[in-house]
Amino acid sequence: MCRGWLIVRAVLLAAPSAAVAGGTQTLETVSVFAQRDAVLGVSDSASEGTVTREQIATRPWLRSGEVLETVPGLIVTQHSGDGKANQYFLRGFNLDHGTDFATFLAGMPVNLPTHAHGQGYTDLNFLIPELVGKVAYRKGPYSVQQGDFAAAGAASIDYVRRLDAGFAEAGLGQRGFRRVLAAASPPLGDGTLLIAAEGLRNDGPWEVAENLRKTNAVVRYSQGTDVDGFDVTLLAYGARWDATDQVAQRALDRGLIGRYGTLDPTTGGTTARVSLSVQWAARTDDAITRANGYAFRYRLNLFSNFTYFLDDPANGDQFEQADRRTVFGGAASRTWLASLGDRAANFTLGAKFRQDNIDAVGLYLTTARQRRAPIRVDEVTQRSFALYGEAEVQSARWLRTIAGVRVDAYSFSVSSDTADNSGRRNASIVTPRFTAVLGPFDRTEFFVSYGHGFHSNDARGATIRVNPDPRDTEFGHPVARVDPLVRARGMEFGVRAVPFSGLQTALAFWRLDLASELLFVGDAGTTEASRPSRRQGIEWANFWTPRPGLTVDADLAWSRARFRDSDPAGDRIPGAIERTASAGLSFDGKGRWFGGVRLRYFGPRPLVEDDSVRSTSSTLVNARLGYRIAQRAELVIDVLNLFDRRVNDIEYFYESRLHGETDPVADRHVHPAEPRTLRASLRVNF
Repeated sequence: MCRGWLIVRAVLLAAPSAAVAGGTQTLETVSVFAQRDAVLGVSDSASEGTVTREQIATRPWLRSGEVLETVPGLIVTQHSGDGKANQYFLRGFNLDHGTDFATFLAGMPVNLPTHAHGQGYTDLNFLIPELVGKVAYRKGPYSVQQGDFAAAGAASIDYVRRLDAGFAEAGLGQRGFRRVLAAASPPLGDGTLLIAAEGLRNDGPWEVAENLRKTNAVVRYSQGTDVDGFDVTLLAYGARWDATDQVAQRALDRGLIGRYGTLDPTTGGTTARVSLSVQWAARTDDAITRANGYAFRYRLNLFSNFTYFLDDPANGDQFEQADRRTVFGGAASRTWLASLGDRAANFTLGAKFRQDNIDAVGLYLTTARQRRAPIRVDEVTQRSFALYGEAEVQSARWLRTIAGVRVDAYSFSVSSDTADNSGRRNASIVTPRFTAVLGPFDRTEFFVSYGHGFHSNDARGATIRVNPDPRDTEFGHPVARVDPLVRARGMEFGVRAVPFSGLQTALAFWRLDLASELLFVGDAGTTEASRPSRRQGIEWANFWTPRPGLTVDADLAWSRARFRDSDPAGDRIPGAIERTASAGLSFDGKGRWFGGVRLRYFGPRPLVEDDSVRSTSSTLVNARLGYRIAQRAELVIDVLNLFDRRVNDIEYFYESRLHGETDPVADRHVHPAEPRTLRASLRVNF
């Protein structure tokens, strides 16, 4: 048997993070502590990595969803209240609330298809950053393990199994911020019981106080490790809030409202979810078998008003989106070592299943949160099943190839209050993937990847036949149905190197094409035309540990996003991110002092197809400083928006009408970033 097989076998047995990635030669074995990759050289791409607990602990957070900003090039922001899912940007995408980026927590998918507000809705407000053990990410559609919503990338978040010590923490901050968090992980039988509870309230800088109230609870029992053991995780979350949505720039310019004012003081919402998930893995000398299952109950009532009095000058344009669903599913896979002649190989086979039973997904006209009339209300059952296989072969000492294929099948069943919009549809898609890894050559590896991915579309759009929106001039007219599954095709060339011990650098050149499609718009309950698109760009990520306890990282990303067809309106994709940058320094030598500082640059973006209106850019700096008062107590101070920059979190351009205006006005609509905010927390370990 060749030397490569022996190394693969050693990696499978000794390196959990490499178990399914394989890998026969390594550039350098590095410590898990404060590194993006547990083992450099077993990666399948220059744009994948693992962010560790130590990195996360030194970052200051405004919102829990910002944990995803540990993924290089990904921007997390907000255009409404903090109980609503964040807005995400990556690789030339305005991802909305998660349409083309798949997110998982404790083995459960977070993205919600056929959601009341937006396809792939990803609400991470139930995440507790202090419990996150790692964030594993991969960009592009090159892994057969990722299917729906993963065209731009995917991230898998997992909580720790055990804490170094139990703790209780109390936090105070400006503008009504209050937070308490307690967690412990006592032994129980042959395993460990992790328990945690969080309570948070915040009013924010808004003229109408946000009045955010959220509660979180975590109970996890685990035995063994993530490659040879199991865990059972129970999560419970609830929140309510009043929202200040984006506002028309002209209302600010005329002095009708202040910078943090609102044009509808009754928007906001409530949400809740309860989930149970199980993860299991067993390892033998030459294989790893994994399985997981999950079930959760979710609800949302969301009240929004983005156009004010455009459609209804008398009652206003507020609307409610309601979602009630039960979701269950699971997955199983097996990876084993083998050989093809004298060549070492890993083989993987896997399957996934998911079913969303949506009791009611509704869109209603409202005034001050009181329903006036339904636009459409549906019951939906959506099922998906996937099979995938992958072969990883060490073809030569300098060449490793990974080839795989994935087959996804979907069924949609919609029972609508408009009979013509009820129906059933089935769809399937085959997505091949291929990667070649060349090297290492002088502490450097090269990656070439090609793959197909997809995102599903809203089931309501797959069965729609007539326009159900009474606000629309085409109300009752026939409409086109959407394609249930929309294909994406990606290519990437990357290089990853370790110029000297402690420094990792990765450069990726990528391109992603999306097919022409129609989109279902949750805010209107009908379909909207879209166009074929191409996104391409360059990403450069760097991570340096000059000495133990000190880390420096810097990431740059440039993207070009264009529609591929010809249209007089122009070829720019509104909201498409073009340039981002982030840099950070963190330190924790386990002495008295620890902390970090981070800079994030969010570049300008086209807001209309002809690029005649563009957003402004924003640069924000957040800082954290901690001091260990005693062996069991520490004080942490966060300063968010350190330099008090008056920038916007988000900008759009569309028509709206203010109270008293006779005609619609096309205008920029903005949601300001929060001003400098000081928060302090005291933690006591026990």
